[in-house]
Amino acid sequence: MNFNEAHDKLAKYGQEHLLKYYNRLSTESQKGLLSQIEGTDFSVTASVTNGIKEKPRGVITPIKAMTLDEINANREEFTKTGLETIRAGKAGAVLLAGGMGTRLGSDNPKGMYDIGITKPVYIFQRIIRNLLDVVDMAGTWIHLFIMTSDKNHESTTAFFKEQDYFTYNKDYIHFFKQDMAPAATYNGQVFMEDKDRIATSPNGNGGWYSSMQNAGITDFIHKTGIEWLNVFAVDNVLQRIADPCFIGATISRNCSVGAKVVRKADPDEKVGVMCLEDGRPSIVEYYEQTEQLRNTLDENGEPAYNFGVILNYLFREKELEEICNNELPLHIVEKKIPYMDEEGNFINPEKPNGYKFETLILDMIHMLDTCLPFEVDRNKEFAPIKNKTGADSIESARELLKENGIEL
Repeated sequence: MNFNEAHDKLAKYGQEHLLKYYNRLSTESQKGLLSQIEGTDFSVTASVTNGIKEKPRGVITPIKAMTLDEINANREEFTKTGLETIRAGKAGAVLLAGGMGTRLGSDNPKGMYDIGITKPVYIFQRIIRNLLDVVDMAGTWIHLFIMTSDKNHESTTAFFKEQDYFTYNKDYIHFFKQDMAPAATYNGQVFMEDKDRIATSPNGNGGWYSSMQNAGITDFIHKTGIEWLNVFAVDNVLQRIADPCFIGATISRNCSVGAKVVRKADPDEKVGVMCLEDGRPSIVEYYEQTEQLRNTLDENGEPAYNFGVILNYLFREKELEEICNNELPLHIVEKKIPYMDEEGNFINPEKPNGYKFETLILDMIHMLDTCLPFEVDRNKEFAPIKNKTGADSIESARELLKENGIEL
């Protein structure tokens, strides 16, 4: 992209101020700024300038989950179907790994964090090992697509190379960057972080598929005949990836998407729960769960909204393409956004001063007709690392890994 093309793109959205310092920048900085403008979707700012219209939630009702008892009764049949799908090259995996380890006290990508005690054991290493379990079982490699971010792409790709891809076949690992969305004032004017850099942030956990499209990854998926994508987050070191039983169950029940779920540890656990919303599959985030929802019981006297999502989903790729081309709902979040003021001073605000824009994976699920909530044993498949200590921490994950016979 050259200067005139950048100017024309910005003019469409009234953001020409982003080129204010262009003529004072070095050639290298000019290239960087033009590249950032080219890769940023400024159309989201129209949702501010045209007036914010967040759609209210619909009518929430319970959804039936496939429980462990039903899964175990059909495990052999489901696993057979799943393995056939994997061996036919129809299943791929997508790792969402754009985050940094800041909350763990690290300046590196989160996946590079070492959770070992007597030897190095990296989060990325555990995830690859979990996927290798299925590769060994199926006797074939599975394509793994790893989504990075602007902040961690170089260090993530370098780390995988340095670690020799943790023995995974490097021809089956594909990196792509998550698309970025601009951060804007309450009037929709995009912030500058510096004279050569726009203030941006990742476009939410629902942005992974459109990011794959923009990176050309979906062309590869179509060419290789992949029909199912298992998308999962980087922070759960016990999760099973491209799980043949999960794949087989979702296919056997003819669902557009499968969602691995765990029974809530207690009614107030901070996890989103599966539900129906206006008759379609959906997720109610923990902060939206009312007292009434928490206390609703099903016909067996069990909590009706008791299955928490762990961000491990299996999507039918063809249907994903259809819904994403129709555009996902945009969520506008008020945030504290560091920025450069008109005098060129860097300001780190103490209270929210603008908006960030994101799409959510729960909307992808809600736009599909059918979903299979698939229960897993939380002690065997749910060890999230979100904090340094306490709940969902390095400490708790280590205990669960040791409980499952994994050496640290």
